[in-house]
Parts: sequence; structure tokens; C-alpha cells
Amino acid sequence: MSLALIIIAISFAAASGLPGLFLSRRTVWGQRIALFMMSISTILGLAGAFLALVVDQSRTLIFPWPAMGNSIVGIDSLSAFFLVPVLLMGGLGSIYGLGYWPQLQHIRNGRKLQLFWGLLVAGMSLLVISRHAMAFLFGWEVMALAAFFLVTTEDHMNESRRAGWIYIISTHIGTLTLFALFAFWRWATGSYDLKPIASDAISLTVMNVLFFLSLLGFGLKAGMMPFHFWLPGAHASAPSHVSAMLSGIVLKMGIYGLVRFLSLMPEPPYLWGSLILVLGGISGLLGVVFAIAQHDLKRLLAYHSVENIGIILMGLGLATLGRSADRPEWIVLGMAGCLLHTWNHSLFKSLLFLSAGSVVHSVHTRNIDSLGGLAKAMPWTAAMFVVGAVAICGLPPLNGFVSELFVYIGLLGAGITDGSLVAVIIVPVLAMIGALALACFVKVYSAVFLGTGRTDAVAHAHESPISMQIPMLILAACCVAIGLAPVLLPPMLDNAISSCMIGSDVPAISIGTVVPLKAVSFMSVLLVVLVISMAAFVRLRNRFPRCVGTWDCGYACPTSRIQYTASSFAQMIVAMFRWVLHPHMHWPHIEGLFPKPVKMHSHVDDIILDRVIMPASGKFEKWFGWFRRFQQGMTQQYLLYILITVILMMSTMIPFKEFITRLFAR
Repeated sequence: MSLALIIIAISFAAASGLPGLFLSRRTVWGQRIALFMMSISTILGLAGAFLALVVDQSRTLIFPWPAMGNSIVGIDSLSAFFLVPVLLMGGLGSIYGLGYWPQLQHIRNGRKLQLFWGLLVAGMSLLVISRHAMAFLFGWEVMALAAFFLVTTEDHMNESRRAGWIYIISTHIGTLTLFALFAFWRWATGSYDLKPIASDAISLTVMNVLFFLSLLGFGLKAGMMPFHFWLPGAHASAPSHVSAMLSGIVLKMGIYGLVRFLSLMPEPPYLWGSLILVLGGISGLLGVVFAIAQHDLKRLLAYHSVENIGIILMGLGLATLGRSADRPEWIVLGMAGCLLHTWNHSLFKSLLFLSAGSVVHSVHTRNIDSLGGLAKAMPWTAAMFVVGAVAICGLPPLNGFVSELFVYIGLLGAGITDGSLVAVIIVPVLAMIGALALACFVKVYSAVFLGTGRTDAVAHAHESPISMQIPMLILAACCVAIGLAPVLLPPMLDNAISSCMIGSDVPAISIGTVVPLKAVSFMSVLLVVLVISMAAFVRLRNRFPRCVGTWDCGYACPTSRIQYTASSFAQMIVAMFRWVLHPHMHWPHIEGLFPKPVKMHSHVDDIILDRVIMPASGKFEKWFGWFRRFQQGMTQQYLLYILITVILMMSTMIPFKEFITRLFAR
């Protein structure tokens, strides 16, 4: 029943944008039909996913197709766990699009966005339930191409085209790596079926090749450092609800692929878990450091995706170390942190991108230093952004705290109790990530929503329509629910973790026996009550006017010019990490008795794209510029090239060796 519901949901999602292609561009009915079909897809798909997740029933659908090994798709708790955010955000994004990207205001590209939005949801859902390499790659390619067309929704803008091409090149490098992975998988196992491998079936060398291919292919999609270079531009250039889908959901397909393939492998070497932990620490720390240095609101959130992918990888690395050391508590804590943070990040990061989209929809700028004071005109958006910011910083009582707590407890146990050097190093890194994330979002919230407006655009700010507010409210409610009631999670987490441990000799234990979730729930609820009580007391106290002194520290007539900007707030932290950020500072040049107004601005290049890939590609183009003389657009030359190629290929059929042997024999 669950698998049938999910297949029907995928069909509705894939077809949701088709009716709009047959309707006029100047009608709203195409978008409304797409919303209706995506809503059906979300309801049916979530019902099927939760049914499989709670009941823990594994089912494979058999097709009479011998070329595919008969088994193409199937459902288990791990697939259902990753399906939940895919389908939830698919429906909420469609609702959000009614107000953010209405068809009548985007006649040129509205139908395009609706079509590829449904295809993106369908492609991700298909690859999650795939049980065969061909079905997996088909879903992967549908996801990749749909995401490309969504990133380039505004293809008339140079920024969108550039981000789209960088994305499509990087994602197809990952796809080619997956082709190599599945080909090697077929050679090693004798089948394209995604089934667990027996411990004595393949050698350690083959296992290492499979692991590194999967780490590269899926790491590119996940945005793991240093494979993140496509991510900031794509997330910043796309429409905001597309950015929410890319950051909150699409990145997790890389995590799913890595988790699934590690679950199919026999007992992993200790090196695998250590390497994943180190890559997670690097991604988390550098992601948040580069986020602090950004001035673009959406680009800042994009780098925080790299940070949170790092936290997810820390949990996965801990679980992999647990399998190597036969430590079930490490496995449970690591996988619970990895899987739950996958959910949590999809919720609070989508909420933050939708809130940022509300700001962009109102003031038409993403530059943080041009904003300010929006909490007065947009109180709903400001409140939703606060919820997402508290959650992403890992603060109680919201959901980010719970999943990071799992990872903390596991790393402390591995580092202190068992003396794992990698775990000992990663624990303070994780603590530093949390502190820097808090500083970053204090900067963002204060510069965007507090103080007074810095430009005229802020003066005309207004709250977003109800269709944009509803998805934000649902996501915020999910963040609060998981944070206040983590005691409801163990059955689903235990079932998903058990799906990752098929064929493993490590005994299974429940996350509820390792972490005191009831105490966490009680403390979270108590904290909420305390905060509400303090807020009520402060509000009651401020009802009565107070006398103040004349000393005002020079702020008798404050203006936006004396406020901290985002750049000035982060200046000290940026200076601390100057060795990796290498900020470019453009200081104002003042001359003359009556100088003209000037401004200081700074920017930080991406560590991989701007400092490695682009310079290397420029040198490569310069070195091989001579080759352009062979491509002049002349048909005669191309026919000559074809003739030469055919002659060379035919010459390989001539037995030169035998001919030379007979010649000298004479």
C-alpha cells in the first residue's frame, strides 16, 4: 500500500506542470492546476512514506523486465525517511510560488518553473526508491536537468546563466563518476541491483575504489567541501523557493546516496569513518566562516548549507567508525544525528530561504548592507526568520539542538572514552561551528530586521501575502515540534537506522536508550515557559513611562549611517580567518577640499571556484587556444576530419604486424 501511494504521488508530481503548457501564458489556471496536483502528490506521498517509516515494512515492486533484474523500485524505512522532506517541500513550495512567482507577473518563465518543479520532485522521489542502478541514474538525471532549468529560470540574466552552467558542469562530473561507480559495482558484484554485499565477496581494494567513487560522486551533489563550488551561485541566483528546494532537499540526495552505498558495503575500514569525519569538520568550519564574510543574504544562507552538510557528515563518519569498531552506540548516535539533521536542515534552511524570499519580494534586493528596520514593516517574516536562525544555530528548544546533541554525545564518547584522535579533534570544531553560526545570524538579523532602513527601498517594504506565510508557518511549527517533543522520534529513527544495518553483525539498540529524550523534552518545554514569562514581564514593565537622563552618548538624532553594517559587525571575525578568506578591501580614496561621497566595500572570493577552477580554466584555454584554428565553422573542414578519422579507424584493422613479419622473412 505504501509503495503504491508513493508511485501515484510521483506520477502526479511529474505531470503537475504539463496542463499549464496547453493553456495560455496569461492565465492563472495552469499554476493552480499544478498546485492542485502537487498537493495531491504531497498528501498521498507523505501518507505512504509515514506508513513505511512507522510500520517498517520493506517492499520491492517486481516488474517483468529481465533486463532490469525485475526489481526496479522498492520502499524501506531509509527511503521513506528521505522521501518525507522531498514531498513536504514539494507541496509547500508550490503554495509559496502563488505569491512569490505568480504566473501573470512572470509570463515568460512561469510555466517553465511549474513544469520543472514537478519533475524535480518526481526525479528525487524516484531515485530514493530505486533498487536498480538504471532506475537510480534515471531519477538522478531527471533531478539534475530539472534543477538546471530551475536555477536558470531567469535565463535573461547573466548571473543566472553563469550559475546554471557551473551547476550543470559540476553535476554531470558527478554523474559521470556515478556511471563509473555503477560499472565497477557491476564488475564486482555481477549485478546492477542495489543489494548488500557479503563480507567475503569483494577484496579491500575493490571496496576502497567503490567508496572513493561514491564519495566523489555523491559529495559533489551534497556540496561537501571542496566540492561545493557550484552551490553558492546556484542558490543565490534561483527563485527563493527553488533555493529552498536546492539547499534543503536536493543536497540531501547526495547524503542519501552516500548513506545507501555505505549500508550496502561490508564492514568498512577505520579510514573511511575518519576521512568522512575530517571532511565533515572542514565543510562545517569553512562553510560558516565563508558565510560570515558574505553581503548577499541568499549567498550567506547557501554557505550555511555547506556548514550543515558538514554536521551531517560528522554523524555519518561517527556511525561508520562505529561499524569498524563494533560499537553499536556510536552507530546509533551517529546515524540518528545524521538522519535527524537531514530532516532538521531541510526544515529550518527552507524556512530561512523562504523568509529571505519574502524580504527580496518586498524590497527587491539581497544586499544585507542595504537593508535594516524590516521588523516593523514585516513582523511575520521577522518572526519566522528568528525561528529558523535559532534552529540553525543549534540552540534549544528547537530542532537543530536535538540532532547536534546526538552528534556531540557520540563524538564525546568516542573521543574521551575510547580515545579516538579524530573524534577528539572534531568535538571542538563542532563547538566552534555553533559559536560562529550564532555570530553570523546575530549579524544577519540585526542588519536586516533591526535598526532603521538604510535605503529608500526599505521605506516601501510590506508583508508578504498569505500564500507565502502559510509555508513558513508550517516549517516553523515542524522545527518547534521536533525540538519540544523529540520523544516521538525514536520509532522512526530506529527503523531508518535498522535499514542501514542490513547484513551487519553489530547488535541494534534504540536511540531512546542512549539519549535521555524525556529530559531533553522537559528542559525544552521549561525553557519555552521561562522565555514567555520573561517576555511577558518585560512587556508589562514597559507599559509605564520611565524618566531618563540627558546623557545620550551622542545619539540625540540617530540615523542609519551610525548603525553597524553587516560588514563592520563581521570585520573582527573576518580578520581572524584572513588566512583562508583573503578578503579584498576597496578603501575609499578621498581627495580635494570638497570630496565627493565615496564608499568602502569588500568581497571574498570562493576558495575553490574563484581561486582554483577559474584561474586553471583560463590557463587551460590560453594553452590550447591554438586548437581553435581547426574549428572554423566550415563544412569542408569537418568532412575532412571525418574522413581522416575513418581512415585511421580502418587502418587499425590492417594486420601490420603480420605484414612486417612476412616482409622481413623474405
